[in-house]
Amino acid sequence: MATTRATFTLGQDLAEQAQRLQVNVSAAARQGVAAAVKRALAESDRAAYQRMPEEPDAFWDEAETWGNE
Repeated sequence: MATTRATFTLGQDLAEQAQRLQVNVSAAARQGVAAAVKRALAESDRAAYQRMPEEPDAFWDEAETWGNE
């Protein structure tokens, strides 16, 4: 997996707590960004669906019947 460097600021108190508790800040940041991206993608998908909801389509009814044989 290719990586990209990112710089961010962290409040002093939080940074000190992380250091005292031996929190891997890089790993925590990666996990936080990954979770935020996952949430944003889900919200984007939901908004797209709300703009253009699926409608019944006879084609798919026919296409899916092969599994009921």
